[in-house]
Amino acid sequence: MTEEEVHDFLAENMVMQCATNGPRGLPHMVPLWFTSEGTDLTSWTYAKSQKAKNLERDPRATIGIEEGVQYHELRGLMLECDVELDRDPQRVEQVGLRLFARYAGNLGPELREMVAAQAQKRVGLRFVASRVVSWDHRKLGGTY
Repeated sequence: MTEEEVHDFLAENMVMQCATNGPRGLPHMVPLWFTSEGTDLTSWTYAKSQKAKNLERDPRATIGIEEGVQYHELRGLMLECDVELDRDPQRVEQVGLRLFARYAGNLGPELREMVAAQAQKRVGLRFVASRVVSWDHRKLGGTY
């Protein structure tokens, strides 16, 4: 994919698979909502979650986002990332508000209160891509 296609793909897709390095040396993979700025992705998680503990120990993750069912439809991204954790409740709240603006649309007072309360228990996650791999089988024109 071109850089523009990568950015469009990130804007179109709503869930990423996040793989961190688990305590037993195996990948720990979970779905996450995200927002994007270029290929930098932002999300949040509970501070006591396994992925947060994994990232405290090893601040690296691999992100996967894909779509399609038939071989000729498959396209996706893999991003190898360094991850920055943010524990400041006000900044974490801003991450939550951006997420809910993307996924819920309307940020009414009740939703803002819920996000503010959640931010006290969460950490912000900024995934800074050091390597981006993309594929788009739609461009193969039926030749494999």
